Amino acid sequence: MALSRRHLLAAGTGLAMPALAQPAWPRGPIRLVAPYAPGGTVDAVCRLVQPGLQADLGVPVVVENRPGAGGTMGTAAVARSAPDGQTFVLVFDSHVTNPALMPNRGFDSARDLAPITLIGTTPMLVVTPAPRRWRSLEEVFDAARRSEPEAISCASNGNGTLTHLVLAQMQKALGLTFLHVPYNGGGPLATAAAANQTDLALGAAALSGHVASGLVRALAQTGAERSGKYPDLVTLAECGVPGINAVSFTGVLAPIATPEPILRQFRDALIKVVEQPTIGQRLREGLGFDLLMSEPAAFGQFIEAQTATWERVVRETRVRID
Repeated sequence: MALSRRHLLAAGTGLAMPALAQPAWPRGPIRLVAPYAPGGTVDAVCRLVQPGLQADLGVPVVVENRPGAGGTMGTAAVARSAPDGQTFVLVFDSHVTNPALMPNRGFDSARDLAPITLIGTTPMLVVTPAPRRWRSLEEVFDAARRSEPEAISCASNGNGTLTHLVLAQMQKALGLTFLHVPYNGGGPLATAAAANQTDLALGAAALSGHVASGLVRALAQTGAERSGKYPDLVTLAECGVPGINAVSFTGVLAPIATPEPILRQFRDALIKVVEQPTIGQRLREGLGFDLLMSEPAAFGQFIEAQTATWERVVRETRVRID
């Protein structure tokens, strides 16, 4: 078979032409999609790591907020994006609660998205606005028992989110009914709690700053054990609500067919950024994360296990989002 002119030129100059060579990457601006409203945990992490990623990769890194349907709309858009290494998405706990509540999300995490790394985990907080009288969660429960159902409100960061499911678990365990007030993301939730617009709020890192400022008062945390950031804050189990172990998380995914060398290079760049002392400190102390920076396979296994856990909780609590 005759050689093409391109092959002959390569042979004549002595240049190797590997058949499977990857194109240069990155080739232009990178989209870092935050599929939630501005001001929440994922948005905060995106904007914290964006300057370092941009410096390391040598191209603009654009944070793009695409909220809607508990993170589903933005994540589905990334799943449909070209697998060229120019689009990534940061997800958090709704990514593992949505499968049980939204069977028609338009994507499947294991089939359509490649795990890159689990950045870290953090327990969620149960808080009350500073002007409210309650000093402990037990006081809230006592008040709820003496009141009509739904007399006490509890805000979450959205229907079907992990905070909503924890509220459902708490109600089932106690035999109480709170008025569920869903917000569109952690940012609006934190703003409402700080503005004294709800009796209770369940949220993750977006509430931490308001706890530090004194605008809200933390009553409990949702992990099985007390966290390093809040060693003096009781768990739900210590408040008489056993069987709940809920941690928020954030991690990075990409379209499934993105070449592995690109995924590895992006993860390496992200690790460099997180290892910077100021960035790591803000993630740990400011946002309350226990940093993990897991291997891709471990993150995939984490998503699978968490999805199974919250599918069981949805069955037991019969939570619906419509």
